[in-house]
This record gives sequence, C-alpha cells and structure tokens, in this order.
Amino acid sequence: MGRSGPAAGDWQAALRAKGYRLTPQRQLVLEAVGELGHATPEEIAAAVRRTATGVNISTVYRNLELLEELGMVQHTHLGHGAPTYSVASDDQHVHLVCRDCGGVDEMDSSLLEDVVGRLSAERGFSVDVGHFAVFGRCRACVG
Repeated sequence: MGRSGPAAGDWQAALRAKGYRLTPQRQLVLEAVGELGHATPEEIAAAVRRTATGVNISTVYRNLELLEELGMVQHTHLGHGAPTYSVASDDQHVHLVCRDCGGVDEMDSSLLEDVVGRLSAERGFSVDVGHFAVFGRCRACVG
C-alpha cells in the first residue's frame, strides 16, 4: 500500500527552510516511508539497506524522530507492536486494520465526525484523528 511522497527537491526545500539539509540517509528514509506507505522502523531500515547496506537501525530511528519533529513524517500505533510511519499530509484519515491479514486501509476522517463531536461536547476531549485505528476484519478476510 505504498504511496509516493514528495519529490526529493520538495524535501530538500522543506528541510532547508527548517535549518537542516537533506543528507543521503534522510533522503533514503523519506523515500522508504513514501514507498512503503505505513511501515515500522525495521521495515524502513530493510528498505534503506537495499540501497545503503551500512545504515543501521539507530540511524533510521534518529532520522524518523527528526523528520517527525519537522512535520515531514508521522507515526501511528496500529496494534501492540512498533509504531508505523507514513509521510505526513494535511488529509486526516482513520486507519482500518485487519486482525487476520494485517492489512491497513485508510478512510477519510469524516467517518468519525459524530464521535469526535460528541467527545468534544460531552468530555471536552480533542481527538487526534491521525492516530486513530479501527480494528476488525477486511472485506477479503470476511468473504
């Protein structure tokens, strides 16, 4: 379920505007996140190592942490395992996670408008929709 992210030139401009440069490791991490869609740090490291075998997992974690601080990637917890990372975007979406096959699909956040509105009105609670995951069984596994 890969999604193409911004072009390297866009990443370079975004990093430079925030006082950083696009190092080869950062570019490889960003490209892997964009290619994989939703991926754990270990999956991202494996993708990076296909191009640069010497990149270790701690380098991937450091770059993911920085890129998240800069708003270029975001993480979501889609279960009890490691968080998954994706390219940050303005479109908020809800993650639909299949318990059988492990597939992840996305739905527009409007799916939760009633719930988010009630939580805000009744509890004063502001929901971070980008971190919201609904677990169940996908159409293929149900059928």
